[in-house]
Amino acid sequence: MADGRSKNGVLVAEMLGFHRPTRLNEQMAETLITGATGLVGSAIARKLVAAGTRVRALVRPGSPRFHLKELDLEFVEGDMRDAQSVRGAMADIRHVFHVAADYRLWAPDPGEIFAANVDGTRIVMQAAKSAGVERIVYTSSVATIALRDDGSPADESIGLAVEEGIGAYKRSKIAAERLVEAMVADEQLPAVIVNPSTPIGPRDVKPTPTGRIIVEAARGRMPGFLDTGLNLVHVDDVADGHLAALEHGDIGQRYILGGENVLLVDMLANIANLVGRRPPRWRIPRAMVIPVAYAAEAAARFTGRAPFTTLDGVRMAEHRMFFTAAKAERDLGFRARPYQTALEDAIVWFRAAGYLDGKQRT
Repeated sequence: MADGRSKNGVLVAEMLGFHRPTRLNEQMAETLITGATGLVGSAIARKLVAAGTRVRALVRPGSPRFHLKELDLEFVEGDMRDAQSVRGAMADIRHVFHVAADYRLWAPDPGEIFAANVDGTRIVMQAAKSAGVERIVYTSSVATIALRDDGSPADESIGLAVEEGIGAYKRSKIAAERLVEAMVADEQLPAVIVNPSTPIGPRDVKPTPTGRIIVEAARGRMPGFLDTGLNLVHVDDVADGHLAALEHGDIGQRYILGGENVLLVDMLANIANLVGRRPPRWRIPRAMVIPVAYAAEAAARFTGRAPFTTLDGVRMAEHRMFFTAAKAERDLGFRARPYQTALEDAIVWFRAAGYLDGKQRT
């Protein structure tokens, strides 16, 4: 469905046979989360458990769970690309948060990213529809949204076509979002779409590409910076936005869950101040980074270790990725705390978990 119909979204939903979900803390509520071991998924799991919701988590065997050990979660092992395990996880479920995604800017086989993000999303949505799930919140990304030519913050009004995405990750997220939109329109899939910007904060186990920047900068391994910018938001605020979308979002609508628009040089300076280091002062020309990215990706094919610098990352950095969460603020009551707080929480967690001295837990 097109954006801009939030005022009469309730009427449209009722005409299509959709109904508002029950309150989160109702005794009989049962919620499934995919991607509960990831940064955003773990934050949502904590919020739901705190609200008294019974939560089932579909997790892959071997996924790290030390950061979830104190939560009362029902773990079901499986893979979102395996229809049988997904169908089994959907039993007696009323609400679904489909958060799981392959968030890599490089992979030896880009097809793996598409298989997870597109095929996996199709399988989860089909299983939820067949199981009669009442409401789905699908975690998309601002990667699906067109940036503005004048550099002003982008909103939900213009989405990208798959071929416009930079790299396998962005193209896969665009394709997955279009898939969900089509199922809402054609099959009455009861899904609300949320588009987090760049979440940062505690429990970034993998870590995410942005989490790697925080770790490397905190360890003094980033002597320079590119002239770019991004929208940073605390992961716990993103989790709150997911819960608000479940209760108040309109079917088929999408909502940017973002925070503050920040230049990379300022972000790195903030990190340096928090850990007592000198901030990087060398602005690196992109032309110098491209050969480094080529070499890093070539080395990764031999070592099996994901490269820190990637060609897709350099291409994305050509634009300041600035967004506005005004729609989510207006329609969902979404609010984001200052991004410096998110940086502080991320660094505290990374330090406690051993990431800043290379002794992280698994």
